[in-house]
Amino acid sequence: MKKIIVFILLIFSVISSANVRMPLIFSDGMVLQRNKQIPIWGFADTNESIEVHFNKQIKKTQADKNGKWTLNLNAEKAGGPFELIIKGKNTVTIKNVLIGEVWICSGQSNMEFQVYKTINAEKEIADSNYPMIRHFGVAQDLSGTPKDDLKQGKWEVSSKETVGNFTAVGFYFAKKLYSELKIPIGIINTSWGGTNVETWTSREAFQNSEDFKKMIADVPAVNMDEVLEIYKKSVLENLKKVQGFDVSIENENQFKNASFGDKNWPEIKVPSLWENQQLGNMDGIVWMRKTIVLTAEQAKEQAVLHLAKVDDEDKTYVNGVEVGTNNLWDKLRVYKIPANVLKEGTNVIAVRIADYSGGGGIYGDPGDLKIAFKDSSFPLDGLWKFNVVQVKISVSPNSYPSLLYNAMVNPLVPYAFQGVLWYQGEANVWRAKEYKKAFPLMINDWRAKFRQGNFPFYFVQLSTFDEFGGNSQKGSRWAELREAQSETLKLPNTGMAVTTDIGNAKDIHPTNKQDIGLRLAAIAMNNIYGKKQVHSGPTYKSQQIKGNQIILTFDHTGSGLSTPNNDELKGFEIAGVDKVFHSAKAIINDNKIIVSSEKVKTPVAVRYGWADDDTNINLYNKEKFPASPFRTDNWEMLTANETYKVNK
Repeated sequence: MKKIIVFILLIFSVISSANVRMPLIFSDGMVLQRNKQIPIWGFADTNESIEVHFNKQIKKTQADKNGKWTLNLNAEKAGGPFELIIKGKNTVTIKNVLIGEVWICSGQSNMEFQVYKTINAEKEIADSNYPMIRHFGVAQDLSGTPKDDLKQGKWEVSSKETVGNFTAVGFYFAKKLYSELKIPIGIINTSWGGTNVETWTSREAFQNSEDFKKMIADVPAVNMDEVLEIYKKSVLENLKKVQGFDVSIENENQFKNASFGDKNWPEIKVPSLWENQQLGNMDGIVWMRKTIVLTAEQAKEQAVLHLAKVDDEDKTYVNGVEVGTNNLWDKLRVYKIPANVLKEGTNVIAVRIADYSGGGGIYGDPGDLKIAFKDSSFPLDGLWKFNVVQVKISVSPNSYPSLLYNAMVNPLVPYAFQGVLWYQGEANVWRAKEYKKAFPLMINDWRAKFRQGNFPFYFVQLSTFDEFGGNSQKGSRWAELREAQSETLKLPNTGMAVTTDIGNAKDIHPTNKQDIGLRLAAIAMNNIYGKKQVHSGPTYKSQQIKGNQIILTFDHTGSGLSTPNNDELKGFEIAGVDKVFHSAKAIINDNKIIVSSEKVKTPVAVRYGWADDDTNINLYNKEKFPASPFRTDNWEMLTANETYKVNK
């Protein structure tokens, strides 16, 4: 009997291993790229004969010794739906296949950002029934070595039921393209919030780079199970150093009580995500406590606790009494404090924070962190006590280079597409200068891997976000990262959407993704689709020093330089050899800008929008595209000596 069972299992094993299998990207509802050879590939038994039927084409090939096969269909014009049929020892039929324009959308959370979170989301979702627009969502995954297939993913047709979870930037871009071209549009969304550019770049790219080959030589090829153990040990050891004691959930039920002694707990700045502070990239459960002293009058008043935002989930207590809980990471916490809970003298606010992924902690505007009374308020921003009681041990995509390239890009190679849309950089602001090398390296890496030439690569310049209060006086990492993005335009067939005017100084995730999609689409329409138009705002070209003035010239001026409503120009600064920048008067004259300041008699350099928060800058061309921030000096920056390092 046992022999019969073994024999049956062997037969089943042979049959199952012989089946032709297609990568997940080849599935019902897919969009293939028009006007290019169409690579088709998959998996089968060793040396198995493969036949592919599509439209009027029939192509044949044979699987190699590893069971992998690939072939190229001839280029097709836009159209469909068709069936893609793959025949081996079995037959796979992929239905409802369209031919049109395919774009890969990638980056971190602002590309991941879904349609349902954008401004006017209800209106946008109501206008989303576009059967010719298809979205493929790549499931988040990481790997120490390049994978042949994705963890998960499927094609979805744009509709009211599906579009809410599409990448917003990608959808608004696709919607504009469809309105102009009236052909199928496919967007492949492979993105992960909080990720740096290095994790999206292949190991081979680093090995072949003079700038990074030393770094990668010290990084072993990683087994993810081993990495998890190493990471767990590293995180717990680091937290013990930070806290002065081990991570332990024991006795946490006492932490809400005002009588609990937290004297030995360390302190952390609030509001601010703990990833930007001593806790670093950590997910888990953290208690935070703030002790305040109130007057008898304040204690008697009706009071409301404003806790800004908490990423991800909070359970909040005042003097041991639970006042509220919420599990929406991007919502303001506003909790009414019951009568008789506040006391004259010492009061304790205790918050149990559970962070499941990405950013963690109390964050947002300091003005939203307070106890509000009828006619006054008590500010709660500043230092809070904290205690990490539990750590969720999972490997961050940023733990090692190439983890996301291996799992979320390599399985897409060599899929044919038109170009890439990229929105990332927030996670690299600490190494902004090095981004001038790391970002072009990634672009060239993808171009080499996909073997489709210097395909269009369009990216979004970081919008305003007042992360560190950076400016010309003390330096600005965000301005430096924007400069690195601008310099990446030196690569052929690249384009950049400037977003200085549609950001939010208090929110790293601006909700106006519509205009970003439209600006990226304007670049594509001009460069690729033959609809010539102004598609960029003014970009700095040169300066001429004339006495106490500096005269600036620009490219991409369109119909002329302008400001909204002919307002006075804002955001310009000027400096002499002392390198001290002063706010400057700037006027538009003959399509140039003349910059001066009474405080700088002999100027040598100008900066524009050089700050984390560049909300107020207002130089445009008449086609209403904003100018990119810039500087005319080459003085050393904050991030000059910051380099990518791997904690082994």
